[in-house]
Amino acid sequence: MRVPPRCALFAAALTLLVSACSSEPPPPPPPPAATVAVPLQREVVDWDEYIGRFTADEDVQLVARVSGPIARVAFRDGGDVGKGQLLFVIDQRPFRAALAEAEASVASARAALANARAQATRGRELVGFDAISREEADTLAANLRSAQASLAAAQARRQQAQLDLSFTEVRAPISGRTSNRMVDVGDFVTAGQTELTRIVRINPIRFSFDGAEAFYLKYIRQDAGGERRSSRYAPNPVEIQLADEPTFRWRGRMAFLNNGISPDTGTITAYAMVDNPNGFLVPGMFGRARLLGSGTYKAMLVPDEAIITDQTRKLVFVLGKDNKVAPRPVQTGPMVEGLRVIREGIAPTERIVIDGLTRMQPGMVVTPRKGQIKARAKDDAPIAQPISTPAPAQATAS
Repeated sequence: MRVPPRCALFAAALTLLVSACSSEPPPPPPPPAATVAVPLQREVVDWDEYIGRFTADEDVQLVARVSGPIARVAFRDGGDVGKGQLLFVIDQRPFRAALAEAEASVASARAALANARAQATRGRELVGFDAISREEADTLAANLRSAQASLAAAQARRQQAQLDLSFTEVRAPISGRTSNRMVDVGDFVTAGQTELTRIVRINPIRFSFDGAEAFYLKYIRQDAGGERRSSRYAPNPVEIQLADEPTFRWRGRMAFLNNGISPDTGTITAYAMVDNPNGFLVPGMFGRARLLGSGTYKAMLVPDEAIITDQTRKLVFVLGKDNKVAPRPVQTGPMVEGLRVIREGIAPTERIVIDGLTRMQPGMVVTPRKGQIKARAKDDAPIAQPISTPAPAQATAS
């Protein structure tokens, strides 16, 4: 028997409808996988970063102390000199003549004094016999005192002549490095006016910088709390990096902290002393320094990519009960060993989501995979921008 086409179509549709109603719904997708790990723990010391400049510990401008033509230049421009080393010689002939004249004056004054002393002695004897009057004896005594004063004046002029002669030899008052000479042989120099050269002492050398008032307040409060001594009293360590260097290879100690904050800039001036035995560092050179910024404290380290930003907050996802993740606000710090310091917000035993954060939602159930946080770099304290002043720029683990 032949079935009509309409009936065949109806039967086929009915069969499909029955089969669709009898099939089970597909199973839900599995929870997304997420790698979790406990934070890495370290003993951390913060370092605060500054930009500064090297300056000479001593900077002496040599000026002629007597007038005359330059007779000799006894040093090499820009060379290192020792204390007391001869640098210039000013024509000594007129000063030797002046010294000879002064010595002759001293000899003449001594002779006059001897004569006045003898006359005064005879006067005292004669006045006892009434051979001369008391007035004449007083005159002889006054002549003696005048002769003594004349000798003292002649000796003073001789001493001045000796000093002037010694000033014709210009010697280095300190050990250091010279600039170029400002005069040549034959140039006439004027006492107290003509600059001859400059000498700077560069071993050790100063590293000078200015710190913000907020950093100063932090250090004072740390000192009061016993966490870190103030650089005003303690030689806190400073490490310096030059413009072309990858690491902080220069070591120094704090030596000075100014007694006030500048009202114009709101900063306080300080400097550290740095050993410079081979003279590599020179005044005027710039550098980036890091100063000990805290005592030692325990901190937890997590990868930077495990931290997300929610407007002004920093968050990490923490794995809780039933494998549910929850966001947790944290206070971050600088970088240590390639990882970010977490100061507050998580416990050392809590598991942090370190992978798959793009899919994370609060309260989401995940399939945890055990991971491990490892140090990513040497403890060289790479540059890190502080979250807010005066947060430290860097830190190192001990």
